[in-house]
Amino acid sequence: MSSYQLSYLEELESESIFVLREVASQFERPMLLFSGGKDSTVLAWMSKKAFAPAPIPYPLVHIDTGHNFPEAIEFRDNLIRLLGVRLIVGSVQESIDTGRVVEEKGPYASRNVLQTVTLLDTIEKHKFDACIGGARRDEEKARAKERFFSHRDGFGQWDPKNQRPELWNIFNGKKAQGEHFRVFPLSNWTEMDVWNYILHEKIELPSLYFSHYRKCFYRDGTLLAWSEFMTLKEGEKPEMMRVRCRTVGDMTCTGVTISNATALEDVIKEIALSRTTERGTRFDDKRSDTAMEDRKKEGYF
Repeated sequence: MSSYQLSYLEELESESIFVLREVASQFERPMLLFSGGKDSTVLAWMSKKAFAPAPIPYPLVHIDTGHNFPEAIEFRDNLIRLLGVRLIVGSVQESIDTGRVVEEKGPYASRNVLQTVTLLDTIEKHKFDACIGGARRDEEKARAKERFFSHRDGFGQWDPKNQRPELWNIFNGKKAQGEHFRVFPLSNWTEMDVWNYILHEKIELPSLYFSHYRKCFYRDGTLLAWSEFMTLKEGEKPEMMRVRCRTVGDMTCTGVTISNATALEDVIKEIALSRTTERGTRFDDKRSDTAMEDRKKEGYF
C-alpha cells in the first residue's frame, strides 16, 4: 500500500475517532449499533483505539431478527469477549410475541423491516440519546442525505429537510427531552476505503465475507442465500454455489455474489472490478425506489 493511501486512511480514521470522542463527550447514554457486518466491526475496532487504555464507554446493541446468519452471531459473541464490552440485544421475535409488530407472510416476507419497532423500543427502554452506526454516504441515495449527527424526533423519526448545519468539525448535539441522534462516523468513507482499512489494520471479519459454499437461488435477478426461513416460489430451486456476501443482514433479504475471493486482497481486487453497487445485492432495497428513505423516516437506521 502506498504512502498516499496510508495517509488518506489515517485521515479518515482520525475524523471518525474525533466523531466517536465527540459522542462520548456530548451525550449521556450513547451506544454502538452492531450488526456483525464489516462497517460496524470497523467502528467497534476504532472505538477501542479511540478510548484506549480505558474501556469502550458505551455498549454494543444488536437488533436480532431471529433470522441472522449463524456465522454473524458467532462472530458477534467472539468480538464482544475480545473487546470486553457490554452487549445489549433487542429481539424482533419478542416484538412479534408481544404484538408490537406483525410478521409478514408469503415468499417475499422478511423480518428486516420489523427491526424498526424493535430498535425504537430498545432505545426507549435504555434511554439511549445517541446511536452510533456504520452507514456511509456512498451506500445509497437516502444515506447520502445524512449528516454526521443526524437528529431524530421524539418518535424516532427522521426529517431529511430539517437537519442541523455542520460547519467544519462543529457538531450540534442539542436535543429536547425524548429526542435522540443517529451518528455516522464513517460518513465520508467508501466501500473500498473500508476494505483497505480492514486490510491495513488486520481486522477479522465473519467468514460470510469470503468465498464459501452455500445453497443459493435466483429471485427477480438477485442471487439469495437460501435458509429455512424463506418460502420458495414455483420454479425456484436452491443449488450449492461458491459465493460471498458484500453486506450482512437478515438472511431473508441479504444477497450474495459468485466469488472465489478467499483473502482480503482478493476481495479488494474483486470490488475494484465490480459494476454492481454494494447494496445492489440487498433485496429489501428493491421493494420500491424509495424503500430505504421510507424506512429511515419511520426510524430505521
